[in-house]
Amino acid sequence: MVAPLLVLLAATSAQAGQHAAVATLCLPQADTTGCISGTLGGRANPIEGADVTLAKLDGTTETQTTEADGKFSFTITEAGKYTLSVDPESLPDGFDLLTDEVTVNAVLGQTRSAIFEIRSVDYDPTTSLSGEIIQGAFNGLRLGLLLALASVGLSLIYGTTGLSNFAHAEQVTLGGMTAYLFINVWGINLFLGGLMVLIVGGFTGWFQDVVLWRPLRRRGLGLTQLMIVTIGLSLAMQYSYQFFVGSRTVRVVVENPTTVTFGPITTTQQSLAAMGICAVVLAAVGFALLRTRIGRATRAVSDNPALAQASGIDTDKVIRLVWTVAMALAGLSGILYALVVNGIKWDTGLQILLLLFAAVTLGGLGTAFGALVGSIVIGLVVEMAPLTPFILGDFKYAAALLMLILVLMVRPQGLLGKAQRVG
Repeated sequence: MVAPLLVLLAATSAQAGQHAAVATLCLPQADTTGCISGTLGGRANPIEGADVTLAKLDGTTETQTTEADGKFSFTITEAGKYTLSVDPESLPDGFDLLTDEVTVNAVLGQTRSAIFEIRSVDYDPTTSLSGEIIQGAFNGLRLGLLLALASVGLSLIYGTTGLSNFAHAEQVTLGGMTAYLFINVWGINLFLGGLMVLIVGGFTGWFQDVVLWRPLRRRGLGLTQLMIVTIGLSLAMQYSYQFFVGSRTVRVVVENPTTVTFGPITTTQQSLAAMGICAVVLAAVGFALLRTRIGRATRAVSDNPALAQASGIDTDKVIRLVWTVAMALAGLSGILYALVVNGIKWDTGLQILLLLFAAVTLGGLGTAFGALVGSIVIGLVVEMAPLTPFILGDFKYAAALLMLILVLMVRPQGLLGKAQRVG
């Protein structure tokens, strides 16, 4: 059966080589270089040996041949409209090129993509669709675990203090940035650098509560005022990242990740390791909340701070511990996120901020386990929404927020939240 396949040029970083060269890593630099890159055939069915040609603005051309992973990319030094084409003679047998040329409006400091359409006489739509669903579900689970690692701490902070921390996502960025400093710049071992990121993240949480949040709580500031402070802190952290690191995307590990395939699932070893670490850490946090004394105290403060304090629980110590652990988890999420997406930049946290709040709200405000469930649901929706014919590109994030609205209309307290009487 003849059917079209979309050849997605994924916005992966790669660096253009010479004529008929193999694509290498390209990281766009602000005001100097940009990237046009992608994967011919998609992640599930990459096409090897195809020649992709870029027509430059000066009239010259550059050609790259895809390897087993199907990836190719070009580095551009001038913004403008570039034309890409695939040599139909270089395609494997059984494939016909339907789109002769694709025009990409490239911008310096960014990676841009394009879409070709290819027809395969051996294409089985049932098998392809099921493979895309499995791949999307896997990617959604991966994103959900990364979001859960950060949103659990965000939910605990809200549960114990009632504060919606808009600077929490910047702690995710901080984790990736400090990992870049320790591992890439200073050359520290990946595992030792990751441990140092945890320590730095935990220290920033402890430090914030000591010098900022506890004094403001004691002065009786309302939650709205505290929330505005978190917004200001978020902006300050974003501009600090731009000042010290710049607006470019930086990588924790310079080497290209190793690709592995399990049936219809194509991923990297770094992604598998990140998912395993997320699962172990989240299980440890759940065990601590359910089985340890400090965990039970944390849940007591989250349920009723006044009653917990009357029962002899030092709420200030519990809140400080929550801030410390929450920021450490956010830092760990940052380094893992940077490894999975192959880079991090100053606004990475800002890009996932709404997803974090959506996960916390969907699962139930103030509930750690609700944040975990909400994160998995949001991750699955974000990654599987593009499989539908009417949701393309970044509209997948809007689909996640639409899912949040629909669930809250039916269950206002969230999936695992407790219903409360109003009025």
